[in-house]
Amino acid sequence: MSRNARLGIFILGSLLIFATAIFIIGNRQFVFSRTYHLNAPFDNVAGLDDGAVVRAGGVRIGTVDQIHMPRRIGDKVVVVMKLEHSTREVIKKDSVASIETEGLLGNKYLSVSFGSEGGEPVRDGDTIQSRPPLDYADLAKKANEIMDTTKVALGNVDAATADMRSITAKINQGEGTVGALVNDKQVYQNLNATTAEARRTVAEAKVGVTSFQENMEALKHNFFFRGFFNKRGYEDAAELTKHEIAALPGRPALKKFIFNAKDLFDKSDTAKLKKEKSLDQVGRFLESAPFGLAVVTASTGLEGEKEKNLTLSQARAMVVRQYLAKKFRVDDARIKTKGLGETTETDPSKANRVEIIVYPGGPENQIVKTGEAKNQR
Repeated sequence: MSRNARLGIFILGSLLIFATAIFIIGNRQFVFSRTYHLNAPFDNVAGLDDGAVVRAGGVRIGTVDQIHMPRRIGDKVVVVMKLEHSTREVIKKDSVASIETEGLLGNKYLSVSFGSEGGEPVRDGDTIQSRPPLDYADLAKKANEIMDTTKVALGNVDAATADMRSITAKINQGEGTVGALVNDKQVYQNLNATTAEARRTVAEAKVGVTSFQENMEALKHNFFFRGFFNKRGYEDAAELTKHEIAALPGRPALKKFIFNAKDLFDKSDTAKLKKEKSLDQVGRFLESAPFGLAVVTASTGLEGEKEKNLTLSQARAMVVRQYLAKKFRVDDARIKTKGLGETTETDPSKANRVEIIVYPGGPENQIVKTGEAKNQR
């Protein structure tokens, strides 16, 4: 074979290898596929890089195309995803993006949840919600702090055990008050007298606690403290779950009333009603229609702390129930509440709203009563 022929075969082979590499890389980056783009804002991308994998249900559906830094303080980092066109069947506007890690120390990737069945389809350039990433470095730091605290606690336990042994030995030898109590009847009688005195003191303390509670009730109506209770929308936190049921009945509803939280309450972080007249339609319906049970449910969005959001939803359900029970002639024993807290990732469309579900009468109410009894126990 001539030198030119060998050179030609080498060049041809190199071109084939180069073309194959381009095809493989292009296919992984979806260069040869029909794609569209979605945006997801984050406070912190936790080390996510351009070109990172995007998965849905564990399946690779795209890549991170770009990551844009915020232009000013207060803005968020925007992650631009390039996704396969076919994923529009399962990715909806109510899908949620989150940054995950392959294993504990693996590469970062972007996970997108499936949308709801009736969710609005996404279009090229749309923005979807996001979840803050879990930082394993913070978890490791917390774990180290817990381990250090545990070591100190174990050391204290050892010291306490040694002290108990010393005390037990002295008691066995009749030393000290307890040792004398075991061996001397007069000490026992004196202790009984002291116990009787302590009981009288406890009785007086109970009277003091009752007076304190009465004073606290007066403070709720005091001019200087009234603003605090008005701001949050309710007075007594003990009432939040007084009428709450364990779970909603598993049967069809007679009627549903749905209100956006911003249309009912004064602010996003309060349970104070501002447009309670909107609830009059519910009260009139309850007065006119025979019903077995009405449940006031309330939910919040993902902003803020989870425990505070749960308390806020319980408070909103409670004040709506109070309004209906006081203004309209209905059996308030059949009006219950359910604070849902934050909505789940699968149905964020139900965030920040109040839903009043009215159920018809019937023996099915026994299910709710049983669940409520469990909740009270």
